[in-house]
Amino acid sequence: MIYPCAVVREVTFDLLFSNMAALQKIPAFQPGLIPAYRLLYGLTGRQIRKEQILAAVPSTSVQGRFKSSSRSREYLQESIVPSYHFQPSMPRLPVPKLSDTCGRYLASQVPMLDGQQYTETERITKEFEAKEGAELHKELVAMNDQNKHTSYISGPWFDMYLQSRLSVVLNFNPFMSFVDDPRAGYTDQLVRATNFVVSSARFMKSLRAELLKPEIFHLGERSKSKWFEKIIRYVPSSLSWYGAYMANGYPLDMSQYKNLFNSTRIPRPGRDEIRVDDTTNHLLVVRNGHMYVFDVMDADGNIKPAAELHAYLSHILSDTSPPPSHPLGYLTAENRDTWAALRQKLEDCGNGEALKAVDSAMFCLCLDDSTAEDPDSLTRLMLHGDGANRWFDKSFSLIIDKNGKAAVNFEHAWGDGVAVLRYFNEVFDDMSISPNITPSCKPADIDASEHVRKLEFKLDGALQEGIQTAKENFFTLVKPLDLASLQYSKYGKNDLKKFKISPDSLMQLAIQMGYHRLTGKTAGTYESCSTAAFKHGRTETVRSCTAETRQCSLAFDKVDSANMSDLRQLIQACSDKHNSLTKNAAMGQGWDRHLFALRLLAEKSGTSPAIFQDPAYAAINHIILSTSTLSSHAVQLGGFAPVVPDGFGIGYGIRDRELGYNVTSYPASHNVRDFLQCVESSLEDLFKVLHEANKAERQAGK
Repeated sequence: MIYPCAVVREVTFDLLFSNMAALQKIPAFQPGLIPAYRLLYGLTGRQIRKEQILAAVPSTSVQGRFKSSSRSREYLQESIVPSYHFQPSMPRLPVPKLSDTCGRYLASQVPMLDGQQYTETERITKEFEAKEGAELHKELVAMNDQNKHTSYISGPWFDMYLQSRLSVVLNFNPFMSFVDDPRAGYTDQLVRATNFVVSSARFMKSLRAELLKPEIFHLGERSKSKWFEKIIRYVPSSLSWYGAYMANGYPLDMSQYKNLFNSTRIPRPGRDEIRVDDTTNHLLVVRNGHMYVFDVMDADGNIKPAAELHAYLSHILSDTSPPPSHPLGYLTAENRDTWAALRQKLEDCGNGEALKAVDSAMFCLCLDDSTAEDPDSLTRLMLHGDGANRWFDKSFSLIIDKNGKAAVNFEHAWGDGVAVLRYFNEVFDDMSISPNITPSCKPADIDASEHVRKLEFKLDGALQEGIQTAKENFFTLVKPLDLASLQYSKYGKNDLKKFKISPDSLMQLAIQMGYHRLTGKTAGTYESCSTAAFKHGRTETVRSCTAETRQCSLAFDKVDSANMSDLRQLIQACSDKHNSLTKNAAMGQGWDRHLFALRLLAEKSGTSPAIFQDPAYAAINHIILSTSTLSSHAVQLGGFAPVVPDGFGIGYGIRDRELGYNVTSYPASHNVRDFLQCVESSLEDLFKVLHEANKAERQAGK
């Protein structure tokens, strides 16, 4: 099973951190551990001198950061707190109690099973909890205690992705598209590409120098203040998380950021590897199936002038060479074992240096000659494109079409949506606030051919045949995919806040009701939730198909005769339940990851507990409704493919004044437009009830 990306939502962390202290058993003051920054916080009521801070926490490694500097051309940010400052003291992802996991699992099965089926699954689960599960859980806890540098799910999660032999296209890589630049001329492909490259280099340099601000969720103003930054940077990294906690700031895990740049998934027989080479400063550009590289930085590590980079990209766009007869990009869409064998042939034919240039590039910039005219064509272009003008194995590819529409398509094994979304937002903001070139700028008057290298590959007959087969397999893979989108502009997040309903819960409820109206059934549902609040956290699952959503779906089947007050209470019950599930998932207290880890341990020992053979376990993990939220001011659209042949891939966005869905499916099982019509009618009914109930409350209050 392949899982969609998780994107951090404010509601998730707000719920999470209200309970973080209890979960971690952190006392208000840890005697003997943090007297240094107790002293520091005691100084905050008066003038703080550098000497007082250094006396409280001596630290030669950070003293150079005390001196502030102005915003420079080289760095997107110049944080005085090192980027990875909180990483060593991040709290660890907890292993849930087995009894809690089994209870949560059974609660998720309630809307999926009839009475007899549930009774049997309950018996199997309780037997597992008392027997095999108890032993497996004990083994998992012992392993977790022996590996305090990481989380219990990190290694198995990497293995799940890297051991899969499926194509990364549709099965792994999602996309997020940028909002269009409203300024005239700034969506010109060359202008936008140049600004993206410069802002991306500024982001990368900030991260490499640890000048990028640490990722912190702020529950108040204290942790946002300048005095907090001036103090916390002197707190040793082994204690710094606790210092932020005392100021109501909660740092998030940033371990995945180290795989963001200069990173590639390398195909290997049986299990791929993630290769990172942060010693290089060149960019990979793919256009018309050809590959080019050029240095973004000079010999001193400074970003080259924007006008020079402008000239390099202009040179590439002016190349009139016909497309190669055998574009290598198709190989990255192949079965992983097939691709591993063909990659070895490429190296044997003398292409090792060219492949190294591809693998070690900052990222892949895809300059497309095609255009996206509507949401559907945008999704097709950014999710898979034509296959020839891509290198799907790069940590991320920045795709820009002929009209300047841009998106990020990223490989999923190395990380989830947290690091990508941070890059996405920061680069978009940097380009919007201070673009490095304008539409009136001209490229530098240089011979760009001396700086841009076109990669040439030696292909024998076997490789040419392999690429042709990969091309055929690519189109066989992507052709059946159907997709459609829904923009709902009657209500938005602001209205839901007025109705006192969680926006995310209502979006999920509309999905459940829509599927029920389409099929008359409930289905295995997956909503990804980040566990970045913990060291090496990945994701947990919010099982948003609940007894409450099923009851609500059934009640709305008779909406014309139902009592509005009763329906309003059912919506509230769904919202409350969803908030509780989201909080638990963000705290690492779901059931999916725990049972996943226990199942892997059982497989390694050669055992097969009945719970994992139960048809109910297979059914609930056959994820028909695979969902993920894509809410950001910089995101126009996002999406991914279904994870099962009869499923839907549902990306959704929540804006102040509108809601949106972008859905994929395979027509042989369901019609995606029929599904979206059912979702839209569900939204109409839900908002009608909320509006009427709100109106009645106002009248009663007069």
